[in-house]
Amino acid sequence: MLDRLQSLADRYEELTAAMGRPEVASDYERLQELAKERASLEEIVFLYRRYRETDAEFDAARNLAEEVSDPEMESFAREEMARLTEKKDGLTQEIKRVLLPPDRRDEKDVIVEVRAGTGGDEAGLFAADLFRMYSRYAETRRWEVEVLSRSESGIGGFKEIIFEVKGQGAYSRLKYESGVHRVQRVPLTESQGRIHTSTATVAVLPEAKEVDVKVNDDDLRVDIFHSSGHGGQNVQKVATAVRITHIPTGIVVTCQDERSQWKNRVRAMAVLRARLFDREQSRQDREITETRRSQVGTGGRAEKIRTYNYPQDRVTDHRIGLTLHNLPGILDGELDPLIDAVSTNEQARLLEEQLG
Repeated sequence: MLDRLQSLADRYEELTAAMGRPEVASDYERLQELAKERASLEEIVFLYRRYRETDAEFDAARNLAEEVSDPEMESFAREEMARLTEKKDGLTQEIKRVLLPPDRRDEKDVIVEVRAGTGGDEAGLFAADLFRMYSRYAETRRWEVEVLSRSESGIGGFKEIIFEVKGQGAYSRLKYESGVHRVQRVPLTESQGRIHTSTATVAVLPEAKEVDVKVNDDDLRVDIFHSSGHGGQNVQKVATAVRITHIPTGIVVTCQDERSQWKNRVRAMAVLRARLFDREQSRQDREITETRRSQVGTGGRAEKIRTYNYPQDRVTDHRIGLTLHNLPGILDGELDPLIDAVSTNEQARLLEEQLG
């Protein structure tokens, strides 16, 4: 990393020298081009220079501690070394932050889709547990949660639930939750105490505004029908449920929770825009790297990103090999230790790619 930073500092000096040349100063467009590049390097070069100065001070303090015979001076030098080490660590984190390209989606609100995977009724109950987990986590962050659409199973679970999370930095935190989640526990309906394995899939989509995604009305097929309750019976006399099909992509969104047809349509369009935005972002990501994996697979047990094991009171994130023994707390929304670890690992990976 230091070699990379030195090359950036050298480039900064080259740009500064070039902008001072008469032939460049008289060429407005060229001057603006160089000034823009120089400005983009200014923060990282400033941090690097502070790091070098701090490192030099640390070396001086270490030499003093090794050379002096006065115990009081040696103690002072070692205290100074400890202070400078902490300062260097802080600067290193700042440098890493600046080196990483920002994700312009991080400050967006999100639409989260949780679906029962393999495991029958137990998978539906697990989907409901995940919804509660994310709702509780949102509460701790003072984010707003609004259910957009749900399809309930007969025993209190969800076949599917789609909800919106509004709040500062919602996508920056929840984006790491996308994938297949696996649960291992004894279902309430299991009379012999056998452990069952079930899954649910989670997709976290950055909410897209109309300015992000243009949807042509001619590309939509809108169907209006009666909302259904448990068992498929119609629960309203007036048809208010909305199903929107985006003909070019085949994406279908259904919303029926509201009693107003207009509100259901607004919600369905929000989900559709989010899915189209995510589809386009995924396409761009695949063009940049062929190693990017799809957010959600088929829901099979082998595609898991995280396992929630009840008998052993553990949660394991398989992407980073982290296991925590606080299952009740995590299911009650204490997700920060998991999200922080995955985020740190991902930032390290991105930094390695950047420096490479």
